[in-house]
Amino acid sequence: MRSLFWIVGVVALLLAGSESRAQVGVDRPGGDYLNFDVRPADPAICAARCEREARCRAWTFAYPTPENPSGICWLKSGVPPRVQAPCCISGIRGAGVIEPRGGPLEYSIDRFGGDYRNFDMQPDPTASACKAACEADSKCRAWTYLRPGYAGPAARCFLKNQVKAPRRRPCCISGVVR
Repeated sequence: MRSLFWIVGVVALLLAGSESRAQVGVDRPGGDYLNFDVRPADPAICAARCEREARCRAWTFAYPTPENPSGICWLKSGVPPRVQAPCCISGIRGAGVIEPRGGPLEYSIDRFGGDYRNFDMQPDPTASACKAACEADSKCRAWTYLRPGYAGPAARCFLKNQVKAPRRRPCCISGVVR
């Protein structure tokens, strides 16, 4: 009987795990009891603050924008439904920040160095324009999109002629194309 309770507990944890991960491109509007600027603008700071507050059940972090160079964290007393929003990353208490891994986009990754060209661009939470610029240039092997507000008001695209090691930095989205 005890092993049955253990199995049920493990299954419940596994089922809850996919819902409890922080989700890039998701807002959870409503239920806010506190918001504050986050410097440096790292969603992990927002998630950690939620962990420390007994009242917190969920959180949303909005990346910096040209209008607000700080990230903003909203702590929530409930768990509002998810809404697609490229500005944000959200999670529930206990989730931490687990961003998508694998695939062509490397969230919160900077491939520092190897730049041969960089330019300002319109904010693009998907980084698709930066990726497309790299794919269209035969010299480009990798790219990094710098979100607006991290090193100035504009978003910036860095094209690279070398593939450098990935470094975790919430400012960036990167990728390797060749």
